[in-house]
Amino acid sequence: MSETVDLLVEVAALRAELAGDDPPALLDVRWRLTGPPGRDDYRAGHLPGAVFVDLDAELCGTPGPRGRHPLPDPGDLQRVLRAAGVRAGRPVVVYDGGDGMAAARAWWTLRWAGHDAVRVLHGGFPAWVAADGPVRTDVPTPSAGDVTVRPGALPVLDATAAAGLAGSGTLLDVRVAPRYRGESEPVDPVAGHIPGAVNLPAGGYVGPDGRFPAADALRSRFAGAGVTDGVPVGAYCGSGVTAAQAVLALHLAGRPDAALYVGSWSEWVADPSRPVATGA
Repeated sequence: MSETVDLLVEVAALRAELAGDDPPALLDVRWRLTGPPGRDDYRAGHLPGAVFVDLDAELCGTPGPRGRHPLPDPGDLQRVLRAAGVRAGRPVVVYDGGDGMAAARAWWTLRWAGHDAVRVLHGGFPAWVAADGPVRTDVPTPSAGDVTVRPGALPVLDATAAAGLAGSGTLLDVRVAPRYRGESEPVDPVAGHIPGAVNLPAGGYVGPDGRFPAADALRSRFAGAGVTDGVPVGAYCGSGVTAAQAVLALHLAGRPDAALYVGSWSEWVADPSRPVATGA
């Protein structure tokens, strides 16, 4: 299969798989940065057989000095995934409310945990509904999974490594330009960016509907931000959610080595000794 096929699944293909003898596990990870939780959306209607998994409470650790969405404890994550019916070797499809960010962070988390067979529903729940896909309100009880979490399957940056990458490679800051320049900061206590980071807001590589352009277009857009072959690349945002989508886009563009600074800006500014750059 191509890398794109391995990472994304379209509605029509997913419907065919769900009608087969061995359908993938479905995880509904609808989420909003400022709330309310996506569980109410799930209860109002979801893909048949989908299990809701809370991005904040179940796919991430406790907010604190490591950021607002730090890595989860491996044991806790394993319990969550097994309760959701994730089995070793069984494909998983994740979807969100359409912007693709929460689904990308769920995709990244499962891949980091060592589960390779995970894809994002391209366009999320809105694409499913637009194609007249069936919607259910019942809450399924999946058979217990047996997945074993083996963390470290995808590259991760801590603050020291992020600072080093900004000098030796390309560190992408995918927040909107005013936050990068330090002109506004609606979430974190300090405005600005990691010195040496390059700004490429998410709108440069993904549409508002969570759909990605073709691989060639992605490569061109990343190249415009300084992403070149043979040069290490990583991404950060406010708390590691939007940046996970950037890492997914980089995979689609042929850079499976792309690293995620999970703590992102919310971890960086938790230590006042770390330098902060402003301006373009």
